[in-house]
Amino acid sequence: MIQKIPALAQLLKVLQQVPYLASKNLYRVATYFLTLDEHNIEQFCKTLLLVKKTIVPCQICFVWKQKGVDCVFCSAPKRDQHIVCVVESWQELLSIEKTEGYTGVYHILGGLICPLEGIGPDDLTISALAKRVEENKIQEIILAFNQTPEGEATAAFIARTLKVFSVKISCLARGMPVGSSLETMDRLTVYKALSERKPF
Repeated sequence: MIQKIPALAQLLKVLQQVPYLASKNLYRVATYFLTLDEHNIEQFCKTLLLVKKTIVPCQICFVWKQKGVDCVFCSAPKRDQHIVCVVESWQELLSIEKTEGYTGVYHILGGLICPLEGIGPDDLTISALAKRVEENKIQEIILAFNQTPEGEATAAFIARTLKVFSVKISCLARGMPVGSSLETMDRLTVYKALSERKPF
């Protein structure tokens, strides 16, 4: 039936390409857009285009930033530029920032090593991290990954890669439940895991 309405079929096809959008929510999201008035649809599209044109990853830490504007972390004078917390994505960064207990800087990997999904070390920003450690006198690297097989494999690979440098490598305290996600942890749990980190 949907195929007999080409425009609607095209909308559903586009929505199916959005990662993390569960198929059971596909029709709800489509309905949401179809019931929005024209002004709100235009504002939504304008915002998407504006973000796409003006938001870029920082070339040092790979956190999203405004094009032509200094990174809010790399340029912050009150942040300790010698302590780098390595996270999978900016969602984990936001979870750590909510604790208000971390004053170092970050490094976004852009994913985790996962051979089953075809993601290897070269697909991540690991080489950029190694270069950063070598050139910027980094004193400590905190590996803040979810305790999953992919997280553990990525942490082990980074630790081996950085072994040639005289840098302290630590990881989050194992008090976090195995298999849990930083994104869904409450701020106290994340704060304690971060503050009670130990050598990797």
